[in-house]
Amino acid sequence: MHDVGLSEGAAGKHPMLGAWLAGVGIECAKIAIDAPVHRDAVRIIDVSERHAARHRDLIVAATDGPPKFMAMAHGRPAEVHFGFEDAAFAHALIAELVRPEARPAVGEPESAAFMTLVARIARADATVLVLGETGTGKEGIARFCHAVSRRADKPFVAVNCAALPETMLEAILFGHQKGSFTGAAGASEGLFRAAEGGTLLLDEIAELPLALQAKLLRALQEREVLPVGATRPVPIDVRVIAAANRELAEEVAEGRFRADLYWRLNVMPLMLKPLSERRLDVRAITATLMLRHLQPGEDFPWPTAQALDRLMSHGWPGNVRELDNVLQRAILLRRGDRIEASDLAIEAGTLAAAAQVRAAPVRLAEAARDSEARVIEEALEATGGHRLRAAARLGISERTLRYRLADMRRVAA
Repeated sequence: MHDVGLSEGAAGKHPMLGAWLAGVGIECAKIAIDAPVHRDAVRIIDVSERHAARHRDLIVAATDGPPKFMAMAHGRPAEVHFGFEDAAFAHALIAELVRPEARPAVGEPESAAFMTLVARIARADATVLVLGETGTGKEGIARFCHAVSRRADKPFVAVNCAALPETMLEAILFGHQKGSFTGAAGASEGLFRAAEGGTLLLDEIAELPLALQAKLLRALQEREVLPVGATRPVPIDVRVIAAANRELAEEVAEGRFRADLYWRLNVMPLMLKPLSERRLDVRAITATLMLRHLQPGEDFPWPTAQALDRLMSHGWPGNVRELDNVLQRAILLRRGDRIEASDLAIEAGTLAAAAQVRAAPVRLAEAARDSEARVIEEALEATGGHRLRAAARLGISERTLRYRLADMRRVAA
């Protein structure tokens, strides 16, 4: 982690700031404003010390007026002005401005401890399995793991296994020889070799077909890949991080995932909690998302305490992606200089609505499910069990059809 200094002036004017930053994993050394400082170090200084400011510093100021954030520009350091009512978001914003770029945003002490664990795991070369709901930040954890590992100066390659055509997955992962299949006008090294010396993230690993799972297992065990059309394997030096939004142990029990591959991947498991269980992280992530969407020269639309309360009390079934959508709408459609609670287009009563759905008569849900199952069975029968043609007949992708069939088997069981 890079050095963060907290000036004596800033510590005196903002006595809670240092402790709060330490609680989210950002340790600050108290420094005198005139003490020598490393060129790459970041200092948090009080507005009264502006005369000694460098462009990498962050100026903080206590104010009785409205809060204000001014981004770094034209060699001028960034500034955060805030009063007591807005201190909670100000602390989160300051943390986002001084944290290392690769480290995910956290506001919960438990989340900070989780990042410490990830950093410890990163120092080894063991395979990591990251589990969590869609939108909880699995790729961010993988990137952080790479950034603090000995492989940080080598490539980080991420691939979403669910987004690739099944017929091309083997060639995309392991490479192929020229002319090894129709359309292979040239050779390709594949993603494993593209990540040589670095880290390969296999996201949505549960979507790999069983036949390809066997080849992945061999690549992990033997540390070599066999490109499509090749006769000799190629050695690789790659750290693999796998991620999934479904419980892989259940996939193994259902026969959709190889048990031997599961145990090979599950060396260092990391489970990400949904955003609904990380309330203080909501504030930190809100700060970093708002900084990301701030346009050069645009005034920062500081959220009110009431707006933050509403954000932190929402259930966030869509996790960070849903939060990002809500914030983007609020930034664009707000009626004043600040984001008010009324500017947040959050579906009211999401949890109550979900409860009503669960309490609705089961017969309707069962009827819809049975109807869908009959249509799928008829499509498969009409195509002789050919999934690709059946999916085309239904107007869905083959991968979606596999999801539907898996759900049908789960219900039947």
